[in-house]
Amino acid sequence: MEPKTTSEVLLQALPYIQRFRGKVVVVKYGGNAMVDPALSAQFAEDVVLMHQVGIKPVIVHGGGPQITELHGRLGKQTEFKDGHRVTDAESLEITRMVLVGKVNREIVSLINRHGPHAVGISGEDAGLLLAAERHPELGFVGDVEAVNPHIIERLLAEDLIPVVSTIGSDAAGQAYNINADAVAGAVAASLGAEKVVYLTDIEGLQRDVADPTTLINRATATELDALVEDGVVGTGMIPKVAACTHAVRHGVTSAHMINGTTPHVLLIELFTDAGIGTMITLAETP
Repeated sequence: MEPKTTSEVLLQALPYIQRFRGKVVVVKYGGNAMVDPALSAQFAEDVVLMHQVGIKPVIVHGGGPQITELHGRLGKQTEFKDGHRVTDAESLEITRMVLVGKVNREIVSLINRHGPHAVGISGEDAGLLLAAERHPELGFVGDVEAVNPHIIERLLAEDLIPVVSTIGSDAAGQAYNINADAVAGAVAASLGAEKVVYLTDIEGLQRDVADPTTLINRATATELDALVEDGVVGTGMIPKVAACTHAVRHGVTSAHMINGTTPHVLLIELFTDAGIGTMITLAETP
């Protein structure tokens, strides 16, 4: 990059660095970005840079492809109902092993290549995620009943990057697998985050998932409710939309859906005027 171009990029980033310094940004990480080694490494670099300029990133991750892969290796069939993985006791242990023991550790390791910044935690740790059974037919699949953000706040106060896997537990200690989109929105709300950012496999929320030109650049929570009601939002995007609207209705300034397969997409979203993806707010922004 030419020196002049470098200086222009840095100057464009400066007001955003000043604006978001000291603010919490929750990032939901999953999908193809997680299974592509190059994108995973770039994601870690983005998170470390955010941290180094004073932003407080909190990572909430899924692991659907990895869970499905291990189910297959163990000869266990995967069943879905209404977009949720049916989770019996054996499937729960597989999911726990993948999310807590494998994916979480890999993300922490990638970030910590750049310094001792990240700490992995589970929703079961210190009562972070109180879960409730979603439906008996789904087995040990839960919804977020409440978030106790104390452990995350302590880690942030120590200038660390929390990396959260989405296994929660109920009051009796029974573990549940919880949708990572819902967890990210609930955690962001509990922390009073400035932003919650969802890394997806498309450019953002589209009226037609097959047509990138139908991208919705901005929407309010009420507008998204109407799109869901009218059937414009596809089934696969409904959990993300619900999580985004929950977040902005509970104090998060904005929620974003962006394409996690774009190199360094977090930095583009945070530090440039590009206006990528879909931004959701509580009310119309000027």
